[in-house]
This record gives sequence, structure tokens and C-alpha cells, in this order.
Amino acid sequence: MTDRPIFTRSVTARPEQIDELGHVNNAVWVRWIQEVALAHWYSVATPEHQDAYFWVVVRHEIDYLRPAFDGETLTGRTWVGEAPKGARFDRHMEFVGTDGKVRVRAVTQWAIIDKAAGRPIRVPPDVVAPFMESR
Repeated sequence: MTDRPIFTRSVTARPEQIDELGHVNNAVWVRWIQEVALAHWYSVATPEHQDAYFWVVVRHEIDYLRPAFDGETLTGRTWVGEAPKGARFDRHMEFVGTDGKVRVRAVTQWAIIDKAAGRPIRVPPDVVAPFMESR
């Protein structure tokens, strides 16, 4: 998988997240990807970084491997890719069932926005460091 630190968070499928096919709707997976990624940011970033920056998704690449069903609890696992390129930083994501099988796998590309300037900036090395190092 990776030698980068991995952040995990559980999610549980609720009835309103189930589509007409009887499994978790694709839009819900996208929301979970964002929720887990942001939870990782808030768990690692300093208060100063949280005040100065926010992240926006610029690209999702999602593989829907197996369905998830109402009441099913999954573990979302996320980690960062290689060093950022300019303002962009790749994040990897998997959602795994209690049976150990991956339901969804994704790579998302995020851009960092300087809140004061209101525009993307090159990702500062001190922002990247906590995501790259074992804790």
C-alpha cells in the first residue's frame, strides 16, 4: 500500500444513502472521500495552517470495486502520494469492509488555497511534512 502515514476513519451506510440498486450511491462515496480527507487534514495540520489554508478537489479518479449496503460499516484509509507539484497534492483513499475487501479505491488531486489571497499557492514544505513522516 504505502510507507506514508495512514489515517483511518469509519463510516456507516445509512438508509438515505442507498440508491435504487440497493447499495451506497456513488455520490455518497465522493462525499465520504472528502470527509475522510478533511478529517485527516484537521488531525495533522497545525492551527496556524488551518487558519491560513484550505483545500479544494480538482480531480477524482474512483474505482468502484464492490458495493456497500445499508448498515455496513467501512474503514476509510487515506494517505498522501509523492511530494506536491506546485499547488497540487495527490491523496489516495480506500474504503474497506469488515471482511477485509476493498469496496472503493480512489486517487484525488487537491489544490491548496491561501485564504488571505483567495488563490492557489505552491504547497509550503511545512504543510506537507506531517503528511509525509511517520508519527
